Amino acid sequence: MNTPHFTLVGGGLVGSLLSIILARKGYQVDVYESRADMRKVDISAGRSINLALANRGIKPLQDLGLMDEINQLLIPMRGRMIHLDGQPSTLQAYGQSEQDVIYSISRAQLNSFLMTKAEQTGRVNFHFEHRVTAIDFDQNILTMTHQNQQATIVDFNKVIGTDGANSPVRTAILNKGSTENEEAVLDHSYKELTILPDNNGEHKLEKHALHIWPRGEFMLIALPNLDGSFTVTLFMPNHGVTSFDSIKTDEEINNFFAHHFIDIQPLLDDLTDRYQQNPTGRLATIKCAPWHYNDQALIVGDAAHAIVPFHGQGMNCGFEDCDTIAQLVPELTTEPTDWQQYFKAITAARKVNADAIANMALENYVEMRDSVRQHEFLLKKQFSFKIQEWFPERFTPRYAMVMFEHIPYSQAFELGKKHQALLSELTDCYSCSSQLDKSMIDQLLRKYDL
Repeated sequence: MNTPHFTLVGGGLVGSLLSIILARKGYQVDVYESRADMRKVDISAGRSINLALANRGIKPLQDLGLMDEINQLLIPMRGRMIHLDGQPSTLQAYGQSEQDVIYSISRAQLNSFLMTKAEQTGRVNFHFEHRVTAIDFDQNILTMTHQNQQATIVDFNKVIGTDGANSPVRTAILNKGSTENEEAVLDHSYKELTILPDNNGEHKLEKHALHIWPRGEFMLIALPNLDGSFTVTLFMPNHGVTSFDSIKTDEEINNFFAHHFIDIQPLLDDLTDRYQQNPTGRLATIKCAPWHYNDQALIVGDAAHAIVPFHGQGMNCGFEDCDTIAQLVPELTTEPTDWQQYFKAITAARKVNADAIANMALENYVEMRDSVRQHEFLLKKQFSFKIQEWFPERFTPRYAMVMFEHIPYSQAFELGKKHQALLSELTDCYSCSSQLDKSMIDQLLRKYDL
């Protein structure tokens, strides 16, 4: 037992990437996934068809030598294309250099790619349509059911939960003694829609942008796909005058889009059918502790820290968990290994940062659906770019720190608070970046210890 065998519960993005990392270190890995093999069956079902890959998520893929192939699956997005009601669309750049981009990628394509790469190591076996129903830490066994509802008992040595927000591994760990177990369900949900490519197979909107239709309490976003389509997501309150509760019939759906999204309504494919048939996805933030139990179990990814999707960091944060494991976990050895200490170190390194990005993701929802329309927000962005241009070593906007750098989320969160105070002071006094003076900004940076 000095050379443990890893059992991963969950074969999604994080589980597949982690299995490659562990296999490259010499370990044997079995991955149990509740769904069918997505390489053989379409299982998207209107949920999270594409995602935003940023620098944090790219790093472990680069370290594994996978990015040359993954680059073929990416569409760079240079900024937010804002569609205000009755006004021309405008691009709000993410950063000031050509490298300041994020990438749209198909969840299924990336997941399938990672599963295949994991199998090619010769040390990873996937078991599909196996759902964990119970975990016994006293006997180190998992109870599972598969598609015929037949129960199966599986022994494990080390189990890692990469099984998402509804993780049974998390439940089992916290049942052994929890110091924190918070699931905050947002009172907003989402529904996915589609814009098909034009007759030439091209995109009907600007390809290299994340499109946003901000409307205050609700919004639409659209991310490009390689096939010329866009995945469109409606985020809206669950209850109230304008909500998923109040918009249900075909007539109500058409009237809602005609009133609030008249420019995009003609582009949406089978609007009423897709709205009616696609599931309404819930949005939740999970914060818990501990992330491990003795030397037997660990949780990472959404299982440990599910966040709302408004900073595009769910996958990236989970991949950063994997990167931490890659740095901390030793190569296979016959020497005794204190796995509990490794699990503790992983938790210590990641939990404070997971909590920070969870908070920033919630803040970004307000920014995306409302703030991007406001003059003060645009002025602060203008000031931020000017300050960064003058003092690049002392000031990077918080969004850029999160998306384009590897500074810990917790540090970006705290620096962002100082930035907001500084920028608020500027917007109280100035109305244009040309009014700013470099020496005055230097004094302000010193004032806020930046």
